[in-house]
Amino acid sequence: MKIARYNYPDQFGDQLDAVVDDVRQMLVAGRYILSAEVSDFEQAFAGYVGTRFAKGVNSGTDALVLALAALGIGPGDEVITAANTFNATVAAIRLAGATPVLVDADEQSFLLDVKQLPAAITQRTKALLPVHLYGKPCPMGEIMRIAQSASLLVVEDAAQAHGAKVDGKRVGSFGQAGCFSFHPSKNLAAAGDAGMLVTSDEAVDQFCQKARSLGQEGQNNHVILGGNTKLDAIQARVLSAKLPRLDAWNAQRRQVAAAYRERLADLPLGCQSTSPDEEHVYHLFQVRTPRRDELLTYLKERGVDAVTRYPQPIHLQEAFAGCWKPGQFPVAEALCNELLCLPIRPDMGEDEIDYVATTVRSFFEGTA
Repeated sequence: MKIARYNYPDQFGDQLDAVVDDVRQMLVAGRYILSAEVSDFEQAFAGYVGTRFAKGVNSGTDALVLALAALGIGPGDEVITAANTFNATVAAIRLAGATPVLVDADEQSFLLDVKQLPAAITQRTKALLPVHLYGKPCPMGEIMRIAQSASLLVVEDAAQAHGAKVDGKRVGSFGQAGCFSFHPSKNLAAAGDAGMLVTSDEAVDQFCQKARSLGQEGQNNHVILGGNTKLDAIQARVLSAKLPRLDAWNAQRRQVAAAYRERLADLPLGCQSTSPDEEHVYHLFQVRTPRRDELLTYLKERGVDAVTRYPQPIHLQEAFAGCWKPGQFPVAEALCNELLCLPIRPDMGEDEIDYVATTVRSFFEGTA
C-alpha cells in the first residue's frame, strides 16, 4: 500500500472546474497583477485571521522581510527567534539587516523555549519572532507579556499554522504582524509560491502596500525603496476557492493526529505536546525517536511517504557559518536528529491511518 503526503486534487473538491474556468477568463482578460481576485482574497484572509488588514506577497519569506522592515527593524537591531526553525525565518532577519538571536527548543512542545526568552533579551533586542512550528501555536499570552514588559515588537511566523488558535484567537493576530506561507505543502496551499502579511496596524499595512510594488505610491511615484513581491492574481483565485474549507481540513487533521496518538501511545516514540488552551492544526505530525533514520527507511520501503523536516539545524548550516557553535542549542540539535513526519492529510482514510500505524508498530515490535 502507498500512503502519500499530499492529495492536491482533493483540495479543490467540486470547485476545480469553476476555478479552471475563472483562471481561463483571467488569462483572456489579462487580470494578472493586483486584480480584484487579490484584494478579495486579502479581505477574506484578514477576516479569517482576525486582523484589520492583509497584503498578499510572493512568499512567506517575503512577508517576514517586509514585516520587519515595516516595523523599522534593521542594522544594529536583534531579533529573537527559534533555533529549530526553517531557514527562511532566520534568513529574513538577516535580509532585513538585523541580527538573529536564537533560543533553544523546548523538549516537549518542540517550539522555542519561552523560559529562555528573558535571558536572551539585550539592549539591542527590538523584536521577538515566535514560530508556530508544525501547526502548533506558541504560548502567545506568555510571549506577549514578555514583549510588553521589555517594550519589544512581535512578528509571528505562522507559515505552518493557518487557523491555529490560542485561547480562541487565531495566530497571526497577536503581534504587530503575522506572516503566512501558501507553499503547496501548507494546510492552505497555492498552486505555487505565495504568502501573506496580516496586521491591524495601518502604518504597517501601508508600508507593505508600497514596498511590495517597488515602493510605489501611485503609478511611477516611488516614495520608498521596495521590491517586486506581489501575490499573483491566479494564486489568489486558487486560495479563495480553498479558504472556506480550511477549518474543516484542520479538524480532519486533528482527527488523524488523534488516531495516530492513540495507536502509537505505547511505543517508544515522543510526540509534540498539546495544551487545552490551543488548537493545533497539524501541518505536520512529528514523532521522535533516536532510531529516526532506521524508521524512515523502513517506512519508505513499505510505501509510507514519511519525511524528515530540517534535519540540519540552522546554526550548523553553511549559510550561517561563524554565527554559532555546535552544541550551543542541544535540544534543537537533538530534535533535528530524531524527528520524523508521518503522512497526515485531511482526506486520509481509516485504512491509510491503520496501515501507517501498523507499519510503525511492526518496526518497533519486529513483526514485519
